[in-house]
Amino acid sequence: MISVNKVSHIYNKGSEEELKAVDKVSLQIEQGEFIVILGHNGSGKSTLAKMFNALILPSEGSVLIDGMNTSDENAVYSIRNLVGMVFQNPDSQLVATTVEDELAFGPENIGVPRDEIIERINHALKVTSMERFRTFAPHRLSGGQKQKIAIASVLAMRPKYLILDEPTSMLDPKGQKDIIETLKELNKKEGISVILVTQHMHEAFYADRILVMKSSALSYNGSPYDLFSNDTTLKQLNLSVPIMGLLAKKLRSKGLKISSKAFVSDVMAEELIRIGMVNKNHRL
Repeated sequence: MISVNKVSHIYNKGSEEELKAVDKVSLQIEQGEFIVILGHNGSGKSTLAKMFNALILPSEGSVLIDGMNTSDENAVYSIRNLVGMVFQNPDSQLVATTVEDELAFGPENIGVPRDEIIERINHALKVTSMERFRTFAPHRLSGGQKQKIAIASVLAMRPKYLILDEPTSMLDPKGQKDIIETLKELNKKEGISVILVTQHMHEAFYADRILVMKSSALSYNGSPYDLFSNDTTLKQLNLSVPIMGLLAKKLRSKGLKISSKAFVSDVMAEELIRIGMVNKNHRL
């Protein structure tokens, strides 16, 4: 479990450029949860996420990973083995000349036996659907494929928690969808806790729980359905209703029984089919 206890972080403390990026945040993340952290630029969401694997240490409060304090220098190695991190730009994480070597890099550095490294590589490529790219040079891959390899290289380290800091922000819609589908599979089939930092509302729909950061504080901690169906809360958090949510509301105003969960296109499509909207003779 990740336990965050009244955590604050101040950049440039004591200087004229002092900035409180995170302010007295407390929360818990259970093993196996899919968490999305939403927030606008400067809200503190990335700073908070980086505190989960000791890339940033709290100025106040504590972050515990399975009981280990991130401020304990003796625990940092163990914490980073438990908590893997994928960044916005995959090129900043890829260091090897082939995909296979990229995935082997981390396990080799911690002394994993060769046979186990091969098994880890095979597994990571399989769960990210990147097996056929094993011998490719990373620079030959598309942006979405590079991001999958960045994820696979972290998976080769066998983390319990996977943190992703806006991994789809540089991708086209297809690439974004592929990454989200990969994360859903890792969470449901592999049991890995996924913590996704994003500004994309439609990505938050798939979470078990949403954390919204606003002005350095944790302003919402709850289900995506409760958030997306409450216009007042969305307005208070300066968040917009997903497009599919607006469509669902309009269809309901026409008397159609659209599910309150139809916030993304695939669910909306299922709903339209279910109520017979595919019938060309039906007019709104």
